[in-house]
Order: sequence, then structure tokens, then C-alpha cells
Amino acid sequence: MNLGYACINLTLQHECKITTNRGMIQRTFREKGIQYASQLALQNVRDLLDIVRWNEDHGVGLFRVSSDVFPWASEYRLHQLPDFAEIREYLEAIGRTSVRLTTHPGPFNKLAGEGATLQNTFSDLEHHSEVFDYMGFMPSHHNKINIHVGGAYGDKAGTLLRFARNFTTRLSDSLKKRLNLENDDKPGLYTVAELMPLYEAIGTPIAFDYFHHSLHPGGLSEREAFELAISTWTDATPVCHYSDSRRTYEDPTARREAHSDWVYNFIQTYGSDVDIVMETKMKELSLLKYREQFLMPQSSPVLSD
Repeated sequence: MNLGYACINLTLQHECKITTNRGMIQRTFREKGIQYASQLALQNVRDLLDIVRWNEDHGVGLFRVSSDVFPWASEYRLHQLPDFAEIREYLEAIGRTSVRLTTHPGPFNKLAGEGATLQNTFSDLEHHSEVFDYMGFMPSHHNKINIHVGGAYGDKAGTLLRFARNFTTRLSDSLKKRLNLENDDKPGLYTVAELMPLYEAIGTPIAFDYFHHSLHPGGLSEREAFELAISTWTDATPVCHYSDSRRTYEDPTARREAHSDWVYNFIQTYGSDVDIVMETKMKELSLLKYREQFLMPQSSPVLSD
């Protein structure tokens, strides 16, 4: 399987202070404006290239890009940034690497919402798609933009219809070809099976989240939900998300939904070819430890006469 991790490289952050999350509070943005946002964005994309190249060097073929690379991105278009020419060069260089890049915009994105929430969702999702455009990626789910439905609003069926309508009528073609959904971890929200009608209506594939399924299985076994989810991917290798339970393995006082620091179990893919984003707190360190513990061939004992 192709293993990846999300957003932060702890090794580079500790050793070289490399990060892609430089930002500012709203008051600072109002005072310093787009000029300062551009400076921070330039530093972020420069460091993103370093992270992606580190991944290449260490055989990590999948990485989730942080949604915070461009501070206050809702307030401008990328081409308006004073440092855009240099920023674009870095984005193009990132796109030329061999690492599969994805992103996971925040939970405030609600494509079945209304009013300002819905308008902000359009803006944020199109921004993420535009970043992938500048990286030179052809629109497909290979570079997925992962979201949740975002709520049930007391009417799951009606919410899915509203989601489908907004998807069909309000999103760019590029974004439509990149957007995918994920099963939820809370009762009252959406299992893999409950997302299938939306897939059948608009073709958005489903990223199977193992941990979320364990908390909200909806009557399906892990294998049943896994195989149902990966069957929705037609234009790219399916992506799944994996974490163990922090409460079970590390801290009995942790929230039910808290993700673990490390991976404690072999990730079962039931013989299927999938890519796995590890959503563990120890990031690339967790990935490297998992590879050593579960994937490296163990040496055979030496037999004496």
C-alpha cells in the first residue's frame, strides 16, 4: 500500500523550523493586508516543497497538504498576491514531484448549508482546487479534495439532495472532478452506506475512514464498508484514512473521537490496492515506525547444527 500522512513533518519542523502553517489573526490581516499574507504564503510554499521532497527521499508517496498554506485566502485570489510569480514557481515545482497530494478543507465547509456558510464553502473549496491547478494537476480524484457532508439538519435525505444540487449547479468542473466525501464518526451523521445515494447521484467517491467506521458502523462490518467505499473510485487509486483510538491505546480519559499518536494495529486492506493517509498525531514518525514494525521483512533466526 502507499502510505502517507497529513500536513506537518515533525522532523523538519524540529530540525529546520519548516512549516506550512504560518498565519495571522484577523486584526493583523486588517493592519498588514495582502502584502503580509503574500510574504507568509511564499514562505509556506517554499517549505511545502521541502516537505514534499523529504517525502520523496524517504519513499513516502502520499501527503495531505495543509489548508493553511495561504493565510486569509478567502479575501483574495492567488494571482493578486504581490509575490504570486514566485509562489507559482514553487507550486509548479511541487506539482512536478512524484508524491500524490491531497487536501482536507475544514469542517466549516458545508455544501448543503445556506447563506454565508454556503458562500464561504464555495470560496474555500474553489481555492483548494485552484491551488492544485497551479501545481499543474489535471482535475481528478488522484488529487482529491476531501470533505464531509457537514450535517444532517434533521433531514438526511433532504440534506443529500441539497448537497447534490449545489454540487451540480454551483461548482466549477475542476472542483467537481476532485471533490470526494468521507464517512463520519458520530451517530446522526453519515455512514458509508448512507453516502452511497450521493455517490450514485453525482459520482463523488467515498474515502473510507477506518476509525470513524469503528465509532459509527451503521450495521456494516469493516470489510463490507471498506469494499463498498473503494468501489466508488473509478479514476484513481482509492484513498482511505487510518488512525487508532487514543482512548483505547494511550489515554483512557481522551475523547471518544480522539486519534492516536501512533498506529498499533496492522492496517487490513483485504487484498485491495489502496492508498492510506495516516491521521496520527506523530505524523511521519508514526508512518516510519509502522513501516518498520509491520512492513519490513523480519530476519530469520540462525539455526545451529
